[in-house]
Amino acid sequence: MKKEKKPKVAWGIAGAGEKMVETLEMMKKIKKEYEDVVDIDVYISRSGDQVIKYYGISNEIETNFNNIWVEINANSPFLAGQIQLGKYEFMLIAPCSANTVAKIALRMGDTLLANSAIMGQRADIPLYIMPSDYEVGVTITKLPDGKDLKLTLREEDVENINKLAAMDNTNVLKEPEDIQELFARYFK
Repeated sequence: MKKEKKPKVAWGIAGAGEKMVETLEMMKKIKKEYEDVVDIDVYISRSGDQVIKYYGISNEIETNFNNIWVEINANSPFLAGQIQLGKYEFMLIAPCSANTVAKIALRMGDTLLANSAIMGQRADIPLYIMPSDYEVGVTITKLPDGKDLKLTLREEDVENINKLAAMDNTNVLKEPEDIQELFARYFK
């Protein structure tokens, strides 16, 4: 008897440090809770690869997830094609840098995650994005060494998030806890 394949989710990691550690913890929890229900494939942008190494969590990702790819270019690995063919239930980019948010909002598919998100939108595959920059104003983020970094978020960054939120089949998440609710909605 042929074993039925589990559905799959594409998890993209962009070059945002904000909420990176919390997102990894949430994804590890989700993987453990749903390991018999869904497979999570991890796609890391070149900038994301730098950030996870900076935060010292690269090995933790490799230890906890089986299928991991790092961007070579906008079409390699060929995530866009896999998404368009419906190989994934949805694409999640979390955390998502302001750069990747802007690229998707402005339809610039010159990186792996932006290209895959745009191609997935064209094929009506649900896209979930958790931007690192969410509201205008000052925010304090923690650096890997524990120090605080003050960032001022601008209207232009939030405008791009609002553009994404207005797009069909595109959903903006605010916190890592929202990811848990997302998986519960799809797989419980």
